[in-house]
Amino acid sequence: MVETRRFPASRTNARLLITAAVLGTLAGAQAARGAEGDTTAITIYSAAAPGAIPPELYRPIPGSGVPNAMSVPGYAMVRQERAIRLERGRSTVKFTDVAALIDPTTVTFTSLSEPGTRVLEQNFQFDLVSTDKLLLKYLDRPITVERAVGNDTVSLTGTLLSSGDGLVLKSDDGSIHALRNYTSVRFPELPGGLNTKPTLVWDVLSPRAGEQRTRVTYQTGGITWWADYNLVFSDGKDANSGMLDLAAWVSIINQSGASYPDSKLKLIAGDVHRAQPEPLPVIQKRMNMAAAAEDAGGFEQKSFFEFHLYTLGRTTTLPNNSTKQIELFDQARKIPAKKVLVYYGLDPGPYTYPNPVTDRDFGVQSNKKVDVYLEFRNDEQYGLGMPLPAGRIRVSQLDAADGSLEFIGEDRIDHTPENEMVRVKLGSAFDVVGERRQVDFAVDTRAHWLEEEFEIKLRNHKDQPVDVVVKENLYRWSNWNIVSKTHDFTREDARTIHFPVKVAKDGETTLRYRVRYTW
Repeated sequence: MVETRRFPASRTNARLLITAAVLGTLAGAQAARGAEGDTTAITIYSAAAPGAIPPELYRPIPGSGVPNAMSVPGYAMVRQERAIRLERGRSTVKFTDVAALIDPTTVTFTSLSEPGTRVLEQNFQFDLVSTDKLLLKYLDRPITVERAVGNDTVSLTGTLLSSGDGLVLKSDDGSIHALRNYTSVRFPELPGGLNTKPTLVWDVLSPRAGEQRTRVTYQTGGITWWADYNLVFSDGKDANSGMLDLAAWVSIINQSGASYPDSKLKLIAGDVHRAQPEPLPVIQKRMNMAAAAEDAGGFEQKSFFEFHLYTLGRTTTLPNNSTKQIELFDQARKIPAKKVLVYYGLDPGPYTYPNPVTDRDFGVQSNKKVDVYLEFRNDEQYGLGMPLPAGRIRVSQLDAADGSLEFIGEDRIDHTPENEMVRVKLGSAFDVVGERRQVDFAVDTRAHWLEEEFEIKLRNHKDQPVDVVVKENLYRWSNWNIVSKTHDFTREDARTIHFPVKVAKDGETTLRYRVRYTW
């Protein structure tokens, strides 16, 4: 007997209860699984942008209680090894506990103990048991409905005629009953074609009968990971230096519709391309991850093709509808860091054009903010020196007055190889400001030249001197020459120059330069 129960006057709050006897019968129809020795390995790829994905992507869809799994930007390759008992010749095998978001076209089946065993046909059955589906299966069939009448419970048995807006039953005496409020529905049995779990059904051909060790691999969506870094900054001997302690964590979201108990876990970091169906938007696969910890069975990193593979040295459990954090590597301490102030006086924008820009007033708007960055090198001698996957970096600083950590900013980094610089933007300086203005402009379109002069003032209200990098875009044309300047500069690229400028404590420094464009 199968029974479902509803709360009075609410179809949407109905709960399905299936008796243990029916579940036992259903379990007997599944392929026999080995009591011991079943293993699962999962490799997770992430398509999330660097940093944690927005919480709304993994919270339940409002009003449904259903996780927003289709929006989780990642996927995984799952490999499961099980002992399955097969008949000689052709037989049907049901393989349960697979992910609800499995891609059936990626499934591979291998018998490790009998190479001659193969799958002739495969069906993925995802029509799972629910109250509404049971009711549809029992149209024109007898069911029993229980209703609360006062303090009593009354049963009514009849043929189900409709389940669209309440239940309509025809009893044995020909009476028609329209029921909206009821407490439970009893069904004689679980109808065919419904499963309690997503199930792969195979038509298998085996040269011998008996238990065989099998391996099944498949790809599933609804699962992703990213890296999170926590930095603690402490001031150094001067205003431009300091020390960092860095801790790294991996966050994994599993909304695939399956749990992975005691699984071997691998993570891929790099940009892996995948072909997408034409109607769907092209999704670039980003995979984050990095670093290695040793004794506690942490992550071990190695190069893998043109990507990086991170393998957890112990098994872990990834429950369905969960978020898990795992330490990426041991905390690195006393990393030398440099505080960098950058003044980019030009309003940000796309400053590359196919023709010379001769408009006098173009690009002369001034931004007063001086941005603050922390820089450190991903260097082995300071406990790093391993590929850092893309992720979000949060920075805190210790308040010496009470020993508390205070948040001072966060940024995102892309995949960073070893021995490369990491730059983290924290915000804008409070006591250092800039001012940029155009002081001269001349153009001769017939002679194909243009000259422009800028004055940049930096004011420091701190009680110690600071170094500021003034960033300038030479946006008007690609052929340019600095004809006069008050400070030396470095050329960063074809249209960007940097002026390192020192500003005295509670002082002001003025930078001027003149640029000539020709075409």
